[in-house]
Amino acid sequence: MNKERVHRITVPTPFPVGDVHMYVIAGDRLTLVDAGVKTEEAWQQCIQRLGEIGYRPEDIEQIVITHHHPDHVGLLDYFPHAPIIGHPKADPFLRRDRSFMDKYVRFFEEFFSECGVDRRLFSQLSKEGRSLRYASRRAIDIAVTEGDAVPGLPRWRVIETPGHAQSHIALYREDDGLLIGGDHLLLHISPNPMMEPPAEGETERPKPLLQYNESLEKMLQYDIARSLNGHGDDATDIPALVRERLAKQRQRAERVLDMVKERPHTVFAVCQKLFPTAYEQELMLTMSETIGQLDYLEANGYVRKKQEDGHYIYEAAGVSVCG
Repeated sequence: MNKERVHRITVPTPFPVGDVHMYVIAGDRLTLVDAGVKTEEAWQQCIQRLGEIGYRPEDIEQIVITHHHPDHVGLLDYFPHAPIIGHPKADPFLRRDRSFMDKYVRFFEEFFSECGVDRRLFSQLSKEGRSLRYASRRAIDIAVTEGDAVPGLPRWRVIETPGHAQSHIALYREDDGLLIGGDHLLLHISPNPMMEPPAEGETERPKPLLQYNESLEKMLQYDIARSLNGHGDDATDIPALVRERLAKQRQRAERVLDMVKERPHTVFAVCQKLFPTAYEQELMLTMSETIGQLDYLEANGYVRKKQEDGHYIYEAAGVSVCG
C-alpha cells in the first residue's frame, strides 16, 4: 500500500518552549499540519524548508491544526488559499471576535475572584493577549471531531485529545501506527493543561488536567509506533510515557495535598506556594497548574471544596495517600 510521505518543518518561536514543528503530508491533498508562529523568521524558514522538499507555499492545499495556541496557528494568514481544518472548539479562538474576547476576560475575572486572586493581578488578563500577535486570525472551514477521516487523507483519523487545549486533536494513521500528536505526547516536558471558559452551550468550566489524564490513558487504546510531536523529539514507547506522566501527576498532587493538610487554602494561596515568584508574571499558566491539581485531588476524594466570603476554600478530606 502506498503511504503518504510525511515531512517535518521546524521553525523558531519567541516562547520559552522553543522551536515548533509543522508537518507536510503528501497525500491526495498536500496538507500542512500546524502553522508555527507569525514572525518573518518563521515564515522564511517555512519557505526554505518547503523548497527543500520540493514545494512552494501555494502548493499547500489545506491546513490541519492540532489546537488553537498561537505557536500552532501563526502562519495561517500566509496561506489564504488553503482551507483550515480543525476541531470546532478552535474556531472562536481563531476568529477572536470582540464578544468572545470580552466573555473570555469576564469569565476569568469572576473565576479568579472566586479563587482568591489578588485583584491587582487582574490586569494580566489583558496582557494574555500579547501572545496573540503571533497568531493569525482565520476561521475553521472544515470541522472535524472524534473518528473523522481528514479530507484528502483517507488513511488518517482524528482522535480528540482535550487537556492542553479544549480544541486539541491528534491524527492517527493505523496502517503503520504513526501519530501526529501536537502537544499531547511531548517527550521531555509535560504540557500545561490550560484553563479555558466553557464553550458555547456549556455551563460548567472545563477541568483540563482531568481531561489531559483521560486523553493520556486513551492513547493506550491505539497501537502507536511513533508520535510526531509539536515540540522536541518523537515519542515511541507510548505506554511508558503515559505511565511516567501519570506517576509525576500523582507526585505533584501529593505536594498540594500536603499543603492543604496543614490548613485550608484558597486556590491562589496554593498557587503562591507552588510558584512563589512566577505567578506574578505568568498568572494564567500558574493558576492553570494549580486549579488542575486541586481538581485532581477533589475528583479523587482527597480534598473537598467549600465557599466562604465569595472564595473557594479547599480542605483535606482525611485521606493520607494519593492513589
